Amino acid sequence: MEDGKLTVRAVERALDILLVFTQHGSLGLTEIAEKVGLHKSTVHRLLASLEGKGFLVRDAVTEKYRLGFRVWELSAQLAGQSDDPATLLLPEMERLRDLVGETISLYIREGSERIRIQAVQSNQAIRRVAPIGARLPLYVGASSKVLLAFADDEVRDRIMNDAAWPESVDRGAFLAQLADIRRLGYATSVEEREPGAAAVSAPIMNNSGRLAAALAVSGPSNRLHLEMMRDIAPQVMETASRMGKMLK
Repeated sequence: MEDGKLTVRAVERALDILLVFTQHGSLGLTEIAEKVGLHKSTVHRLLASLEGKGFLVRDAVTEKYRLGFRVWELSAQLAGQSDDPATLLLPEMERLRDLVGETISLYIREGSERIRIQAVQSNQAIRRVAPIGARLPLYVGASSKVLLAFADDEVRDRIMNDAAWPESVDRGAFLAQLADIRRLGYATSVEEREPGAAAVSAPIMNNSGRLAAALAVSGPSNRLHLEMMRDIAPQVMETASRMGKMLK
């Protein structure tokens, strides 16, 4: 039993190392060890295993690691699944990008965070760059508010009553804001999470009427101002509605 626990722990640690690369292109041994909170000797052994299996590649000159071919093989398999939302909804995201001229993102909720699972970058020279895989808090931003506003009451209450919920965010005022979002069918944010950035987001409800994801349009706040977001909100909601009909 003890050997089993050690094996599971090693797997968890190896996965933690891989997840570090969702935010970084390449990292050295010391950097990885700091980010996962493990001794360098332990990380070195795990890196050797991951490199041997092709999940990581080490640059012979810089001695930094980056994701290897096995990860891309897994990604290609995922992309081939017709029910994968990130792949299935991509054409609609591209259509909306061409329509509004701004960056389009697709978010899902995982625990008390939102994850960007797909993005279509704006073609404009000055644009909002949205890296896929980014994890963001649920208490700030248009998509976060959508993911909470249209979540089940139990889920919303659990997240907002968690000890991790920041004291600076008034729960009563936030709940009132979520009620307005449910009434309007969309949410907006201006420089809530990042200076100079704005976003408008709408819920994607699947064929069972359950919240599946949040669709967002984001861009520079001097271009994507409140009046502009109100103007394009119907297009965002219409696109989200079409997307929902594509999901089980």
